[in-house]
Amino acid sequence: MGNCFSGPTGAGDFDDMQKNVAATNISMSSNNGGGVIVVGGAAAQAGNNHRKNRYGHDPTGGSFRSNNGTSTASQMSGGRGAHQHQMHANDVVQNFSFNSSKTILMAMYDYQARTESETSFSKGDQMELIDDSHPDWWLVRMADGRDGYVPYNFVARFDTMESQDWFFGKIPRKDAERLLKLPQSPLGAFLIRESETEPGAFVLCVHDNDANKGNCVKHYKIRKLDNGGCYITPKAIFSNQIDLVRHYQANQEGLCRKLSSPCPKPKPVMQDLSVETKDMWEIPRDTITLETQLGAGQFGKVYKGKWKGTTDVAIKTLKEGSMSVAHFLQEAQIMKMLRHDKLVRLYAVCTQEEPIFIVTELMANGSLLEYLRNDTHRLISLTHLIDMASQIASGMAYLEGRNFIHRDLAARNILVGENNIVKVADFGLARILDKEEYQPKGAQFPIKWTAPEAALRQKFSVKSDVWSYGILLYELMTRGRIPYPGMDNKTVLEQVERGYRMDRPTDTPEGVYIKMLECWHEDPDQRPTFEHLFGYFDDYFISVEPSYR
Repeated sequence: MGNCFSGPTGAGDFDDMQKNVAATNISMSSNNGGGVIVVGGAAAQAGNNHRKNRYGHDPTGGSFRSNNGTSTASQMSGGRGAHQHQMHANDVVQNFSFNSSKTILMAMYDYQARTESETSFSKGDQMELIDDSHPDWWLVRMADGRDGYVPYNFVARFDTMESQDWFFGKIPRKDAERLLKLPQSPLGAFLIRESETEPGAFVLCVHDNDANKGNCVKHYKIRKLDNGGCYITPKAIFSNQIDLVRHYQANQEGLCRKLSSPCPKPKPVMQDLSVETKDMWEIPRDTITLETQLGAGQFGKVYKGKWKGTTDVAIKTLKEGSMSVAHFLQEAQIMKMLRHDKLVRLYAVCTQEEPIFIVTELMANGSLLEYLRNDTHRLISLTHLIDMASQIASGMAYLEGRNFIHRDLAARNILVGENNIVKVADFGLARILDKEEYQPKGAQFPIKWTAPEAALRQKFSVKSDVWSYGILLYELMTRGRIPYPGMDNKTVLEQVERGYRMDRPTDTPEGVYIKMLECWHEDPDQRPTFEHLFGYFDDYFISVEPSYR
């Protein structure tokens, strides 16, 4: 029986039969006796020596840049010049010779070039790596001789585990479960991810439905052998993960079910608008087209639009006179360097005239506040709400680790993509606003979301962001209600300073309310860290409410 596990660390919750296998600590060499089946033979290593980098050492002499994992942003559209040459696996043998001077890449997604210096390609195309000196854009040569730049996270080394549709890299356990439970992922859909707790180890994740857990995802450790092989159960040994997958697509043999199809893989987020803007923060205003207004807030209006008529983007137009352009550019350079899959990606700005434009990745479902309020049929379950709390805490933990203060954390500044993916937006903007516009006495100041030490004494810190996160939890659990109902800003300030805290909202689990109160501790040093909050909500239905389903 396979060593399926469901604990938060991947070390526990084996069923009785699986525990017997898990307890067998095997160290094997090439000996395949004793009834052990060895599957596979001369196939390529396919990532058995995989390390922290996206690619290990290239035995042909090529080297590859590090990748910090895949993202689950909404797919992009548009582009210039469709790629005409469709190439298959046997074409690469005719066009590229596998020798010490060449490294071959495979396209993992379709991509349409956005500038003349890029090249378009289709999923499955092969290309030769020419230059990977830039971390985000690699120069390649296509089989028809065209040279051009491609986004590094759209390609993988040919004939390795990274080039398999089912390999998702350093995707977190929760993200794997979210993707496998989507309607387009049938029972038996699967992926392999890197272990979060054991560097260099891998986990097979399978979509299942059983009588006890209902719609669920089962996780199986892929154990390594001393000779480089791998196995889930010691009764079937494989030379690599590719052979392991092929075997379990044909045989159930201890898994919850046979593997059916790879989990659909969302396109990764682009790090830049194009290779030409990778080092260019200011872009011409006439390259931006405003289309549909998505919302408005204290900073200005937000539109859906296009860059150069091809690439979907979001554009935030800042209120005229709300900030110094020089100050904005200084801070915005720092904001552009912040990269995390739970932070909205900032692409570029237009500051030569007002209003200032901030160009970001487009999130399909707008602000979390409106998303919650529009859920009139209660399709967003408690499981979804807790998952959103975890995602937000993950993004904020990244900012916390860099001592970067958001200053305006609230549901209105969280954006929602496809499949209930949420990302933190507007981080740092409050710091740049004209101080006259953003004082506690001003009409735009978010008193009800602000920690008392920040509202009364201007002491903003990561811990004041934690207070705001507690208010955001209130917004999640009440599906977008305004906090401190029936109280104006002046009353809120007075009552909070005297020790008042909001009561537990209807239908809010005690475990969630406890964290709200901890976030609202009078002493900032006693409030939890975002790292703690992320871990708490990420494992909520395992550690806090394991009986909830």
